[in-house]
Amino acid sequence: MSFSSIAQESPESNSTAYISDNLFIYMHAGPGTNYRIVGSIIAGTEVGITGRQDKEYTQIIDDKGREAWVESKFVSLTPGLRTSVAELNQQLAELSESNNHLTNELSSTQEELTAITQQFDDSQKQLTALQSQLTTANAQLDNQDFETKKQWFFNGAIVLVIGLLFGLILPKLSPKKRSSMESWK
Repeated sequence: MSFSSIAQESPESNSTAYISDNLFIYMHAGPGTNYRIVGSIIAGTEVGITGRQDKEYTQIIDDKGREAWVESKFVSLTPGLRTSVAELNQQLAELSESNNHLTNELSSTQEELTAITQQFDDSQKQLTALQSQLTTANAQLDNQDFETKKQWFFNGAIVLVIGLLFGLILPKLSPKKRSSMESWK
């Protein structure tokens, strides 16, 4: 970010900024290279901005609490690559952990699905066996019903035959009574 963009954004006093992604830059005691160097600062370091700007320099407070001036082109209001990479690595670690958790849940769910599928298959086998038993029981019931009806038919036939025999034979065996009508002849 250039000096003009810092000036346009007009950073507030005590706001946060970052040193841009050069290896390191020198901090000066005043706003220019003619002031003595008071130290260096590493790229990506978070610094505070005092709000003072002069020429193409911005006054900062570094992570050690020192007030110094650096070129405005090296001051950015957005984190540099080092900070972004660290944040992205953190996000990657969190996503990786989340992925591992989801993978474990998926594995557990697949095991449960396999167990449920096995139970379903066992239930299907039991259902098939029970349907076979039901078919056999229905066949036996139908056979018993037929046998019962057949037995009743034979019993009825025997009663009919005995009744016919008694009805036809008994009158022939008993002596004939003369009826009163026969005597009129």
